[in-house]
This record gives sequence, structure tokens and C-alpha cells, in this order.
Amino acid sequence: MNKKGHVIPRDFKKKMSKAVRAEGIYIYDDEGKGYIDGCSGALISSVGHCIPEVIEAVHKQMQTLNFAHPSRWRNTATEEAAAAIAEITPGDLNYVWFVSGGSEAIESAIKITRQYFIERDGPGSSKHLIAARWNSYHGATLGTMAVAGNMSRRRIFAPMFKEHPKIPAHYCYRCSYKLEYPVCNLPCAHELENLIQREGADNVAAFIAEPIVGSTVGALVPPDEYWPLIRDICSRYDVILIADEIMTGIGRTGKAFCVDHWDVVPDIIASAKGMASGYIPTGGIFVKEAIAETIKKGSGHFQHGYTYNANPVSAAAVSAVLRYIKKNNLIENARIQGELLGEEMARLKAVPIVGELRGKGLMRGVEIVADRETRKPFPRSLGASGAVTAECIKRGLVVYPSGGMVNGVEGDNFLVAPPLIVTEDQVREIAGILERALYAASDTLLKADNA
Repeated sequence: MNKKGHVIPRDFKKKMSKAVRAEGIYIYDDEGKGYIDGCSGALISSVGHCIPEVIEAVHKQMQTLNFAHPSRWRNTATEEAAAAIAEITPGDLNYVWFVSGGSEAIESAIKITRQYFIERDGPGSSKHLIAARWNSYHGATLGTMAVAGNMSRRRIFAPMFKEHPKIPAHYCYRCSYKLEYPVCNLPCAHELENLIQREGADNVAAFIAEPIVGSTVGALVPPDEYWPLIRDICSRYDVILIADEIMTGIGRTGKAFCVDHWDVVPDIIASAKGMASGYIPTGGIFVKEAIAETIKKGSGHFQHGYTYNANPVSAAAVSAVLRYIKKNNLIENARIQGELLGEEMARLKAVPIVGELRGKGLMRGVEIVADRETRKPFPRSLGASGAVTAECIKRGLVVYPSGGMVNGVEGDNFLVAPPLIVTEDQVREIAGILERALYAASDTLLKADNA
């Protein structure tokens, strides 16, 4: 056998341990060492690993009906999963389109938005632009990268796609307007109205954003007025509001959906990760009735599709995960343990390289800086977020590093987001490991930066 292997890894130059099994909030390597999955993979494994009820539901569905192409068949598993989702979505987001993951969900949201306006207004509709924000991530396809604003992920592919207009994110720690909340009056939100007027309301079809910015900036929570203001602007200009809840949805922040914290009802929610908790690749969009009914009464055909759209095995996993969440009151647990995690992580403010702590529920972020007074980031050459991650892994904790949020190049952050089943004792253990790891990384990074 070729010892070099045949798999194309995420990073050919990165040495990684081999995961061989998992249980609850732990993953074990081939040497028997256990690690707390402190980021749920990539905020995916919400109900934890190898839960018997979920495995049994998937196995049963595989024995009953493993696949039936959605262009020719309906199936009970998908209908039951859609009904379960509609029970927890806000407002009248009662129609569900199932896909295989987050990128496909965002693509679907973009396409159904365009088709909605064509069906409603006729083929001459000029509404096609998808407004979004800088410092955002919405997927890995060319279409999703075109609307997103994470420079490190999109830079080399930018010549290949059509650009869409963007506004700054609500990044109060590094405000684009050099203002301070709350006296700023949220120019970051009002800029959406400026964009719509500049591009023309007849051209702008939608605005897409994460309710809490995920990996790009590290659990960036907006001011409480932000989402209600964005909702109002979209409504006044006939712009579809798409909430990207790929990371935040299905209980992660202590509510069924993150927009519920501000009582905002978007027109479309895109979700994935927590829907099937990593047991089967799954995603979906949850669409308000007016959009779906317009297509239903018009052409009757959403001109879009994937082979695994409405896959019965994926649907069985979704239903099982939602049952498990409800049975074990995991959304409330995410709220309770999330508050404790925030309290326990507060002491990290004393670590010299910690610039800001942020987040909500079981989605917490840490921004790392070389100088807290000036908020100067570390040089990218030092790989600060990677250094912190390595110190955490040494101590048996896995976190989610990211960066590039300062100017598209510099800046380091990481996410802490354990499974929703996490206990009080485990939360305290996570916070303790974080503290020790950050102090160790702080010593190393500050010496290197001053060398």
C-alpha cells in the first residue's frame, strides 16, 4: 500500500491524530486518548456522538427505504421531518426544502428568492442582487462565496464568480465607522438601506446574514436593535431577509433559532449542521408560506434540485435528533450551560492575549490580540489561533480556530461550542483547560512577537 495515502486532506502540511471512536462529548484517538469535542466538530455534533436513539432511527430507515429519488417519489420520513421542523420555526416558515449541507442550503435560499420574484412579478423582474456583509461565510460553492465576505476563503476564486454588494458587519470591537455603541445609532445596520437605495430596490432581491457571526469573526453578537432594524429595512424595500442559521440554528444559542432572541421572523432560514447533528450530511431551507405558495400557484416547480434532496435516511436522522433534543430539553440546557460557560470564561479576560470574549448560549468566541490596549493583532506568520488550538489539544480539548477578520488578512479568533448535552462539571472543565492553554500560548506568542 502507498504509505503516502490516497486521501486529499484539508491540509497536506498539517499533522493530525487519527480519530477512531467517539461517545457523548468525547472523541478518542488511535492511542486511546480522549478529547473533549469543545466545538462539536464545526458546531455540528449538537446532541453528542454515537447516541443510540439516533443511530437506531437511521438504521431502521436504511432497512426500510434508503433512497427514493424526489423527482418521482414522496416519502414518509421526509414529511415527518418537515413537520417536526415546522413546529419550531418562527412565524409561518412552514415549508421545508431538504439538501445535504450548509452550502447547498444557501444556494437553495438564493435560487428560491430569485424564482419567487420571477413567479410573482414576471420574467422581466430585475431583482437579482443578494446583499450581504463583509466578514461573513456562507458556504464553499462559487455561488455562496460570491455573496459571502470572508477574504481568505474566497480570494483565489474571486475571478470566477459574479460579485454581490456588501456592507460592514456589526463588529463593535473594531467598528468600521470608528464609533461606539450605543451612541453610534447603528450605522452598520442603516448601511443596508443606503446599499438598497444605491443599487436600486428593483435590483436587490435579498439580504443574507448570520444572526451571530460564526467562524469568520468568532461568535460576534449584534446589538439588540440590529436584527429588528434589518427586518424593518427589508420589509420596507421588498427585500427577502435570509437568516443563515447553519451554525446557530437548532438550539445552539439557547433558543430554537438565534433570531428568536430578538423576536424577528426572517423570510427564509437556512440551516444544516445541528439538524442531523453530524449523523448524516443534511441541510435545508425553511421558507415562509408566501414564497412557497407563490411558486406552488405559479409554475408549481422549484427549478433546482440535488440527488440527495429529501433523502429519507437524512430525514430520519433529523427527526431523531429533534426528538432527542425535545426529550432531553437540550435547548434549555444550552441556555443554562451557555450562561455558565460565559461566566466561567469571563476570567479569561486576565490573559494578556485575550482581546474580547463574546457569544451567546453554547456558542462562545475569543479574539486574540498582541496588544490589548491598541487591539493590534498578531502577525499572521505566528499563527496565533493555531498556537492556542495546539495548547488546547495538548490538554485534551478541541476548539475551532479562525482568523483574517481584521483586514481580510490579519486577526485571530477561535470558537468554543460543546455539544448541547454538556453538563455543569464539563463546562467548568472546559473553562479550566482554556485558561491553562491560553496562558501557555500567551507566553509563547508574546515572546515571539517581541523577538
